[in-house]
Amino acid sequence: MGQRDFLEAIEDEFGEMRLRPEQYSALGLAYLGDDVYDLIIRTVVMEMGNGSVKNFHRITTGIVKAGAQAALMRVLEPILTEEERDIYHHGRNAKSASSAKNASITDYRIATGFEALLGYLYLKHDMKRALHLVKTGLEQTEQLPGTLRSGSGTMQEE
Repeated sequence: MGQRDFLEAIEDEFGEMRLRPEQYSALGLAYLGDDVYDLIIRTVVMEMGNGSVKNFHRITTGIVKAGAQAALMRVLEPILTEEERDIYHHGRNAKSASSAKNASITDYRIATGFEALLGYLYLKHDMKRALHLVKTGLEQTEQLPGTLRSGSGTMQEE
């Protein structure tokens, strides 16, 4: 049996998705995309090595906050496909009942568009593209977390 993606495993256990990715609301996609992004970043941070959960959390929250997501999206927008750009704009322009806590309304809306795009790519079973966009954005904005220093066995931010 070949390797299945995470969403396929969920569908096998709980049933096929009833809607196609493009049928979900922009805020629904952002709701899901927020957690997709958080899981990607938490996974990358954990791979930095041993460290305290407090330090993992500090690094993660610095990367997943709306301002940091908006910075990613600003460098990614030129490389999006037309379809991806449409999903991003749909998410960015959605009117949310919640408001930005520690970000400008502009950054909050851009981050919502970014999260909608990640939710859409996840539901399309295109995590390869989602991961490529996240990595490219983290690299270009210099937000990619540090790595293990040679053989130290402890997490240190570079």
